[in-house]
Amino acid sequence: MPYSVMVDAGHGGRDPGAVYNGRQEKDDTLRLALAVGEILQDNGIDVSYTRTTDVYETPFEKATKANNAGVDFFLSIHRNSFPTDNQVSGVESLVYDLSGLKYQVAQDINDQLEAVGFVNLGVKARPNLVVLRRTKMPAVLVEAGFINSDTDNMLFDNNFDAIAQAIASGFLDALNSAGVIQENYYRVQVGLFRNWNYAERLRNELLEQDYPAFIDDSGPYLSVQVGGYDNLSDAVEMERRLKMDGYQTLIIS
Repeated sequence: MPYSVMVDAGHGGRDPGAVYNGRQEKDDTLRLALAVGEILQDNGIDVSYTRTTDVYETPFEKATKANNAGVDFFLSIHRNSFPTDNQVSGVESLVYDLSGLKYQVAQDINDQLEAVGFVNLGVKARPNLVVLRRTKMPAVLVEAGFINSDTDNMLFDNNFDAIAQAIASGFLDALNSAGVIQENYYRVQVGLFRNWNYAERLRNELLEQDYPAFIDDSGPYLSVQVGGYDNLSDAVEMERRLKMDGYQTLIIS
């Protein structure tokens, strides 16, 4: 059985979460949770969600849903808030206590988000939070920047894909380090073709730019790929370079 995670988009429905200048936490969390889940699925994780639309469930109902599903991990996505606007910025992750796999996951996620540009505010123990206390599996709540920080909102909007990838990469790296899932070999796919000439044209274009590109013809389509990495973080960095050069990419393993 593949490793399973339930991704929770914080708040929802009649509960907007934190609000700032018309921006609602529930909208940011849903968008980010779905993006993170998609990346995890692409990397072989069995992903389910507490919500995929704008609906309300209590934290207890969310924890119960995860327990009933029997998932291996619970990952909750939130935005933070501070009483005074634009006074605090950064990311922090919350866990029931500072031990075990959940603590490692939280640290790795924070480290990855720091690399995107956030201030790393660390990992905090919050045993009173229902989604951390009532879940029977390891659980982490990620506060992806302060919603009443213009700095964090600009970073969130301008680097959204990188933020989603950072959360997913931190999660996967921690699981690999702990031996929970088998280490994969990662490549960055840049194109799929039926025609060899088209695939070869893209490969040569990439090679001319010093990308280590090749064609994988083992599947039903010709896959133009770049690199080969034991570490997901290295594949993520290559994907970022390719995206900056205008290529459509997908990390595969």
